Amino acid sequence: MSKKKKREKILVVDDEEYIRKSLKMIFEYEGYTFLQASTAEEAYRIIDETVGLDLILLDIKLPDKNGLEILKDLKRRPYSPEVIMISGHGTIQTAVEATKLGAFDFFEKPLHRERVLLGVRNALSQKKLLRKYKDLSKKAEKQYKLVGQHPLMTKLWEEILKTAPTNATVIIYGESGTGKELIARAIHEKSWRKDEEFIQVNCAAIPEELIESELFGHLKGAFTGATEKKQGKFEMADRGTIFLDEVADMSLKTQAKVLRVLEEGEVQKVGSNKVEKVDVRVIAATNKDLKKEIKDGSFREDLYFRLNVVPLYSPPLREKKDDIPLLIDYFCRLYSDENNFKLKRFTEEAVGIMKKYPWRGNVRELKNVVERLIIMTENDIIDKEQLPEHIKGDAKICFPDKSRVRTLKDFRELAEKEFILTRLEENEWNISQTARSIDTPRSNLYKKLEQYGIQIKTGVGEVVAPSKKEGEESPNSTGQDGR
Repeated sequence: MSKKKKREKILVVDDEEYIRKSLKMIFEYEGYTFLQASTAEEAYRIIDETVGLDLILLDIKLPDKNGLEILKDLKRRPYSPEVIMISGHGTIQTAVEATKLGAFDFFEKPLHRERVLLGVRNALSQKKLLRKYKDLSKKAEKQYKLVGQHPLMTKLWEEILKTAPTNATVIIYGESGTGKELIARAIHEKSWRKDEEFIQVNCAAIPEELIESELFGHLKGAFTGATEKKQGKFEMADRGTIFLDEVADMSLKTQAKVLRVLEEGEVQKVGSNKVEKVDVRVIAATNKDLKKEIKDGSFREDLYFRLNVVPLYSPPLREKKDDIPLLIDYFCRLYSDENNFKLKRFTEEAVGIMKKYPWRGNVRELKNVVERLIIMTENDIIDKEQLPEHIKGDAKICFPDKSRVRTLKDFRELAEKEFILTRLEENEWNISQTARSIDTPRSNLYKKLEQYGIQIKTGVGEVVAPSKKEGEESPNSTGQDGR
């Protein structure tokens, strides 16, 4: 008897005893677990009681019910086993009907051993592939889930649901690590293109001399190293969605070609004179100020207007800190499950410390910290003692992101802005308390807020731009209204 790591379970439903006996000998010799029934009633009982049934060989003519009716019932059930129909009076019409109802194969009597085994192996392979696909789909769904209940996230979801069913071009603005890719995937999954490809391109990660080839493809011999024809990302995304991350990092020449795709739906491979049509929805993202890039001459104004049809904002973690406990819980479940660990949790004190941390790397940084702690902490409970030193230490101000700093003035202003934001968060957006904590007059703090475009939180999900003039009282100067 051949050995198998898992003995697949096969149920044979046929009222002829010699058929069941013959198949029992064949399947048990091959190492399968064999189950049998002579009636529909008996078959239903076995199906309901058996965990992990893989395959059913089902006779069309049973004493108490037609096999095609049983097939219909089975295919209405979630995670139903594969079904192969058997008939002693088979016709092409019957076989076609069985296939339409979801049968994997159709055997005619008398049964032949090799034909039966080939069909069974193919059906079981199909079952395994479907199971793997469902498992991967579930894993992907968890990995790419947008999590949050803050009013900013509620507003974002409303905008996603309005935008998704359309063909409108979308551009997502937000800092690195805020989840712009998750927003793009959510739009794709809620659109009518969801069954087609979602192709992601990180424009900042591809060298300038290769990005055109990556986006539009090339012909063999188009340039040194082009040893064969290459399909471009826009072609791969045909009828689906392409996500151009860090779109501001494309060269002006490439931007012109992207504009052509958006306006005409046409792509042209490097080294080719032939123009090909594509049907692609474009979603772009950037962490830069495109209006400033246009003034600097590094981004095309016409492309900006073509991309900016539906602008969406991906808020940084510091603007939705109330979601941090929810995100921590989500990542705990995700990585505990992914690593086959017992569910680990953070104490309230640890979560409280993490809420005060500025999270310059946004949700990406939070996710990485939680994953590392889930893996490295032996206990099921993660307390403040297990937190990294830079998080549990006294509120430290992070240096500005190097990619955003060009001059000493840039560094000074970005550092000052982050310092003020951190102190505002620590003082729950109370202006008077924040001014005292940083030893500056309240009027000066208002000037800084206006200078850096920092909006003052006045309530749940509400913000107002500072308009305070020196010497005036402000409703935000009291402890109760300063949030």
